[in-house]
Order: sequence, then structure tokens, then C-alpha cells
Amino acid sequence: MTGELTTPVPTRWVGPLHLSGDVAGEVEVPLATYESPLWPSVGRGARLSRLVPDGIRVSVVDERMTRSTLFIAPTAAAAVAAGRDLEDRIEELGAVVQDRSRHARLIEIDTEVVGHLLFVRFALTTGDASGHNMVTLAAEGLMDHILRGHPELAYGSISGNYCSDKKATAVNGILGRGRSVVAEIEVPAGLVVEQLRSSADRIVALNTRKNLVGSTIAGALRSANAHYANMLLAVYLATGQDAANIVEGSQGITYAERRGEGDLLFSCTLPNLIVGTVGNGKDLPFVEEALERMGCRDAGAPGSGARRLAGIVAATVLCGELSLLAAQTNQGELMASHLVMERRSATQS
Repeated sequence: MTGELTTPVPTRWVGPLHLSGDVAGEVEVPLATYESPLWPSVGRGARLSRLVPDGIRVSVVDERMTRSTLFIAPTAAAAVAAGRDLEDRIEELGAVVQDRSRHARLIEIDTEVVGHLLFVRFALTTGDASGHNMVTLAAEGLMDHILRGHPELAYGSISGNYCSDKKATAVNGILGRGRSVVAEIEVPAGLVVEQLRSSADRIVALNTRKNLVGSTIAGALRSANAHYANMLLAVYLATGQDAANIVEGSQGITYAERRGEGDLLFSCTLPNLIVGTVGNGKDLPFVEEALERMGCRDAGAPGSGARRLAGIVAATVLCGELSLLAAQTNQGELMASHLVMERRSATQS
């Protein structure tokens, strides 16, 4: 270390967003980004949420953090037998975790055998922490305990990549890692025209052709969206998250459906949101201020602060995603907006 960079990333508060469901009320969101058009784009989605009675409905589906350990067995048969034994001893292994942590709780064990290699994926709840270090500490204790009970196994690695951390994989969407959240909004036909300058039919068609078909031919992995990563990075930087987790966080699916006489049902499903309100980076003054202002500090029972933050993040993603797709239904609008907004920012600076 030769010094610290103190140049801040440009940050603005956007909103408020009107939320209901598992996260309710009106909340402003900080976005740290060099892409200045992101602020008014998310702002348009936030404005729309305030014009709809239920706003953006948030559903928190699941929450867990994972760490996969790697053991080396003498044979494939030994690896299979050990894996089955571990899955049957989850209560015993859960007690090992509780001896090492006040907050971590073991909730699931999944195993995979490749040749004579045994991969064991532990899933834990971690309270208000994102849980990277917490699950690694728990995994160390579990490995020690397992190696004592299974002398035929040898240590392979504390992390076997079956977790899977900061990599685009299928396993996280299937088995879960982080907070799984769905944000949805139902927009009356008149507001789609007035606020988005589009229609439900055009947005649904674009979502199918661009996000679903386009992502498929590109080889996307459990992902069909326009730009989740933009909103995720902006919120992550402003709230002290590990920004590298946007790799798996941006794996999500945008869904759009026409209802009634032209109303638009629009949702964003984000199964791998890794966020926390305590831990590394959360004691920085600007992060403390942001989390406090968003109502994510002292939000209630352990885990409720991070759960609220995950819901807010998902709703923010929806705002930016809907705004961008609506713009792309109109030829020339996206580029024209960028030119106007970025030139204005350059002039102001």
C-alpha cells in the first residue's frame, strides 16, 4: 500500500421509490456512477412507482450465503459414501457452526462428486452481513470436524468454486446464494403512454426479442435482462458492498406481460443479490449515512436490515430496467437522451 485514493465517485440520491410488499414505504436511493444518464433513467421509474397505488411490489423469496469446500477421497466410492453421510448429519454440523458464530446458522448441505473429488456446498443464514467471511470461518470449523470424523478424506481447498462466488454460474440460481428478490409493478395503459412514451405491447415484444431471444443466442447463463449491472454497481458502491458481486447479482430475468386493455405487468427477478448492512465497508461515514437514510439500520430482527436493502436494490433495478426498455422501443431515443444528458453534465463540470 502506497497511499489511498480519495476521489469520490459522483453520487446522487434518486427517488423516492414507492414500495409495497415485503419492503414498504417511500425511500430514496443513492447511486454512485460515472454514467450520468443513469440518474434520470432510474428517476423516471421511481416517478412512475409513485403514480401507481401499490408502487413496486417487493417479494423476498429466500436468503442464504454459501461456501463450498473440497475434499479428496481415495476413490469415487469413498467420496460418494462420505457425501451421503454428511447430508444425513446436518444437525450435528449445524451445532459446529453455532459454536463458532453468534449469527451464522447452517440450513442446507449439497454435495457433488467428480471422480474421487468431493465438493460440499454449505448454505447458511448470516443475519445482516453479506456473510463472505462468516461462512468461510464456519467452513473452516466444518472441515476440521469432518476430517476428524472421516480420516479417509484429505483437505482439498476451503473454497472449491461450487459456492459460487463472483462468477457467472448456474448453481447460484438453482440452489440460491445471497438474497433472492422479485420486484414487480403493474402500470395502467395511460401511464405507459404518458410516462414511458410507449405501450405495453411494444415493451412486451421488445423484452421477448431482446432480453429473452437475444440473451439466449448470446449464450447468457440464467440471465435475460438489459442492464441490471448498471443499477447494481451504482447502489453497491454507494452502500459499501463488495462490488465484484455484481457478477452473479446481475444474473436475473426481466418479465413483461400485457394485461387488460393495455396495462403492463413488469417484473425483475434477482436470485443472487449479495448485500449486507454490517461488515467490511459499512463503517465508512458516507455508507453509514446512506444506510441510515434508507432505513436499513436497526430495521428490526437480525437480518431485516439486509433484507430491506435487498428489496430496495431490486426495486431500483426495476426502475432503471423499465426506463431503458421503454426508451429502446422508440428509434433514436436512447442515443439522443445520452447525448443531451452527458453534454449537459460536461458543461456543468
